[in-house]
Amino acid sequence: MIKIERRIITSDLRQEDFESEVKLRPQSFDKYIGQQKVKASMKVYIQAAKQRGEPLDHILLYGPPGLGKTTLSNIIANEMGVGIKITSGPAVERAGDMAAILNSLNEGDILFIDEIHRLNRQIEEVLYSAMEDFALDIVIGKGPAAKSIRVDLPKFTLIGATTRIGLLTNPLRDRFGVISRLEMYNTQELKEIILQSANALKTEISDAGAQELARRSRGTPRIANRLLKRVRDFAQVRYDGVISDEVAKTTLDILEVDKRGLDNVDRDVLLTMIKKFAGGPVGLDTLAASVNEEKDAIEEVYEPYLIQLGFIKRTPRGRVVTELGYRHFGFEAPGGN
Repeated sequence: MIKIERRIITSDLRQEDFESEVKLRPQSFDKYIGQQKVKASMKVYIQAAKQRGEPLDHILLYGPPGLGKTTLSNIIANEMGVGIKITSGPAVERAGDMAAILNSLNEGDILFIDEIHRLNRQIEEVLYSAMEDFALDIVIGKGPAAKSIRVDLPKFTLIGATTRIGLLTNPLRDRFGVISRLEMYNTQELKEIILQSANALKTEISDAGAQELARRSRGTPRIANRLLKRVRDFAQVRYDGVISDEVAKTTLDILEVDKRGLDNVDRDVLLTMIKKFAGGPVGLDTLAASVNEEKDAIEEVYEPYLIQLGFIKRTPRGRVVTELGYRHFGFEAPGGN
């Protein structure tokens, strides 16, 4: 059974994140920290589109969850001075639903579709003519009496967001004029985000406390803000309300988030490989059974960050713990692994 719902450091959107993300979400590029390359490009595209009096090209944003794709889309709408309608791939079940959404847009508006890779093929086909020709092709009737009617749409910009760009079909991906990848954040950027969020939450935090939170946030603003809220609770109830370095460290240790952002499940995966399988190589099926997790959870939820840290690597024979992985627990890697 996948345990990610209980993980405080999961980057997936949880119910508790909705209200706080809206409150903490920056409204302009000046307040949007990080993603410098994407920001610089978007500013140029926006300025050029406004000078021509045209809508932006369709934009595809991709990267791991929690990096600010929705936030960036709202900022683009604010900078363009247009409305934005937000939906998601799983929420649009029928082609008629997509047609109704498109027909409700005003000239220049932005349609933001989160998890766009989860749209079904019929809905994608509705988008093709909408994105290229700003028109809807509607078939009325059935059989020999059926006829096609073209309905004009206002010129709009589609912003698609995905964590799995490889799952997008080529015809849909090719219709985006701008494709941008959002990168993981460094510690300094996360520290700035935490200080900004603490100010919005009217929470006092020291520079060292923000640094400690940033170091354990796995390069993801969503996780940084979630940890900030949990540490704020401890600071309010058990301390004097100020998030100091010591308060941050003590609280995060209680929450079982270590200095590299690993939780008990991450550590269980690594320690199982080290203690039961001498560091590997170990097959995915065997590892999943040993830690009582599903294979998909190991491969898609836990492994990516461990690989990013350089703690494990995939080989043709299976997963192997690296020297960095051993060193994290104070162990010496056998045989110069």
